[in-house]
Amino acid sequence: MEKITKLPQDSAPVLEAMREHLHNRVVPFDVPGHKGGRGNRELTDFLGLSCLRADVNSMKPLDNLCHPVSVIKQAQALAAEAFGAENAFFIVNGTTGSVQAMIMASVKSGEKIIMPRNVHRSAINALVVNGAIPVYVDPGTNKKLGIPLGMSVSAVEKAIRENPDAKAVLINNPTYYGVCSDIKSIVELAHKNGMLALVDEAHGTHFYFGDDLPMSGMAAGADMAAVSMHKTGGSLTQSSILLCGKNINSDYVRQVINLTQTTSGSYLLISSLDIARKNLSLNGREIFARTVKYAEYARNEINKVGGFYAFGSELCDGDSFFDFDKTKLSVHTRDVGLAGIEVYDILRDDYGIQIEFGDIGNILAIISAGDRALEIERLISSMYEIKRLYSRDKSGMFDHEYIDPEVIMPPQNAFYGNKKSVPINESSGMICGEFVMCYPPGIPILAPGEKITREIISYINYAKEKGCFMTGTQDIKMENINVVV
Repeated sequence: MEKITKLPQDSAPVLEAMREHLHNRVVPFDVPGHKGGRGNRELTDFLGLSCLRADVNSMKPLDNLCHPVSVIKQAQALAAEAFGAENAFFIVNGTTGSVQAMIMASVKSGEKIIMPRNVHRSAINALVVNGAIPVYVDPGTNKKLGIPLGMSVSAVEKAIRENPDAKAVLINNPTYYGVCSDIKSIVELAHKNGMLALVDEAHGTHFYFGDDLPMSGMAAGADMAAVSMHKTGGSLTQSSILLCGKNINSDYVRQVINLTQTTSGSYLLISSLDIARKNLSLNGREIFARTVKYAEYARNEINKVGGFYAFGSELCDGDSFFDFDKTKLSVHTRDVGLAGIEVYDILRDDYGIQIEFGDIGNILAIISAGDRALEIERLISSMYEIKRLYSRDKSGMFDHEYIDPEVIMPPQNAFYGNKKSVPINESSGMICGEFVMCYPPGIPILAPGEKITREIISYINYAKEKGCFMTGTQDIKMENINVVV
């Protein structure tokens, strides 16, 4: 990409252009139709006048997200520098958009990509759209916790050896639970075999700015990384950044991004990325040191409760649990006789505490420097109370989150193929034609093209019974499933 004037990290070019635009009191005869909030008073009262006035359309002084040449281009260059990348793109379609652009810029229809099966649905959605073929590496599983881990280097090596024609390797860094693979070794392995190394860092923004945290994708030499700034970076929900290394044709990547990203990029999201990058660049080490301190304190106190297990770096094994994200507060709940989703519901409904997610055996609370010590104490004391009031015998509980899939056909062929709807309980042995997942985290229990088994059906029924929010099927009630015919 064409080089532009280098700015210091305490600059925020989009923010500065927005302030100048608002100061000029430009008369708006363009979209959006609310005209700075004057056309919708209820919306303005709810969101605030500053928010509505900043919700503007692309114009020359504010640049254009689809083809940036001025302030957005400068802001993206600052982001690339801050993250140690060659180029960076602001994404307003969420990290779903970042992941899909990354994959679609790397592999074409009929080409193979090696990836862990515990990817977010956005990665498999990309394969449905562009026709690439997944080569799944089954992640390791911690038997006590029942959770999928990272990819072992030996498993990736085996996949590469068996599929030397694959074009790329995708790595989660970290998983939803905070587990990291040996990313540096996997990146080196991919490059040694002529493959691109792609990293889904939806939950790893802080790796780029904190001390004593797992290695980031760009530091490991990855070719591209999808970074969810809104999750732990402080930008607005749905804003993300796609990072590119020096060997990537970023102008082509921009074209791929524009296949699916909106042409009406929200300046609320764009400016939030610019402001959040500035904040992380200037204050990130302090922010994430405080985050780790809060998380470590909560982890230690919850482990004193008994029954609950807030796991951490003690489980690192140098393999599929290579490293751990210490900012994550992941807690195993099954030993008190409660599914994670049950603890999730109790915390929200009885104690007014909203955590990130609960599955059938674990919960995850996202900790940040924006939390307060009193709120951390409230979470800890609530866990004490939940154990005292709700604990029960754990016999009969489902003891694992991950089931190895049997892939029968490519996701695109299954999703767009001829299908029929059958009751889920009668679908064993058939080929799934859609997705089934608990959300969050959005990791498919079933993806298009995979064989439905009796074990998977039991898992789905158990998750529904425990109250997991199930998504993905055409049948909104999740009683029937589309299978390939």
